Amino acid sequence: MNTILITLLVVVALLALAFLGLAIQVMFKSDHKFPNMHIGGNKNMLSRGITCAQSWDKIEQKNAKKIPFEGLHLSDQ
Repeated sequence: MNTILITLLVVVALLALAFLGLAIQVMFKSDHKFPNMHIGGNKNMLSRGITCAQSWDKIEQKNAKKIPFEGLHLSDQ
């Protein structure tokens, strides 16, 4: 039981240290924002033509052929 408690305290301390490190990084940066880890924000990936799936889907949905729904019928009646 004592080993579990020590392990739990070490894990909580490491998590607290990680969150503190992130908070300090955000506070002392000039724009006070978390770093952009998204593929769309990476200049090297964009120069190679690599985009993320969400951005690619958004572009494809925008360029998709629009189907006119006025003439469609669900049944023959």
